[in-house]
Amino acid sequence: MNSLLQKTVLPTGQTIQLVKGDITAETTDAIVNAANAHLRHGAGVAGAILRLGGETIQRESDAWVQSHGPVSHTAPAWTSGGDLPCRFVIHAVGPVWGDGDEDSKLADAITGCLRIADELGLASIAFPAISTGIFGFPKERAAGVMFASIRQYLARPSGLGLVRLVLYDPATITAFEKAWHDHFGSKP
Repeated sequence: MNSLLQKTVLPTGQTIQLVKGDITAETTDAIVNAANAHLRHGAGVAGAILRLGGETIQRESDAWVQSHGPVSHTAPAWTSGGDLPCRFVIHAVGPVWGDGDEDSKLADAITGCLRIADELGLASIAFPAISTGIFGFPKERAAGVMFASIRQYLARPSGLGLVRLVLYDPATITAFEKAWHDHFGSKP
């Protein structure tokens, strides 16, 4: 069961939450998958989403790449949620640490997901800690980029009322709570 760690309500009325748990259990309208450009969902968050969401997600991902080509940082793909409790999975390609311009690429991926959610008319979305696993992005730095991108996006008109960041492991939770304090002022 997912548990709330931190919560803030922005002046615009939207809520941002930090949650400990499993993103595949989220009942938000969409969850975000930390994907690769060809949407081959093998390990990590992508593997868990595919295992629990079913092969429909991979079939729809393959069709997306066939129609649109590889997914970029700025233009995430989306599929149905398959057997997951969410309606959609938005597939974001985060940067690999060391490839250059990582902060900008991560910000683009977050903003792209939020834009897709608005285009789909969604009210809620849940993100994992994109790029902080095998892509090696430093966790606390990624948290700062993600929080800043979300705040900046939600400063303009959006139908999104709830943005959750769902974290699984203790090291990631610690890093994101520290960054939360820096961005939102509440202590972990």
